[in-house]
Amino acid sequence: LLLKQARYFFMPKEDKIKIDGTVEELLPNMTFSVILENGQRILAHLCGKMRECNIRVFVGDIVTVEMSLYDLSKGRILYRKR
Repeated sequence: LLLKQARYFFMPKEDKIKIDGTVEELLPNMTFSVILENGQRILAHLCGKMRECNIRVFVGDIVTVEMSLYDLSKGRILYRKR
């Protein structure tokens, strides 16, 4: 009974934040410096499908970034908008 009640106090790992941002700088190993809509600067890397399909991301592109609630300074680029 105690374990069933305890799980309501913990945050699930699957919760993600999706937010748009602008690529500011290209860094090594497909890592990018992205400025989010709220002004925060994070480091983001390309997700697997974007690497597979050779989607190019350049400075100034608007991208959708997914961030974990555990570390808000890093993220994954999911989509590049035109």
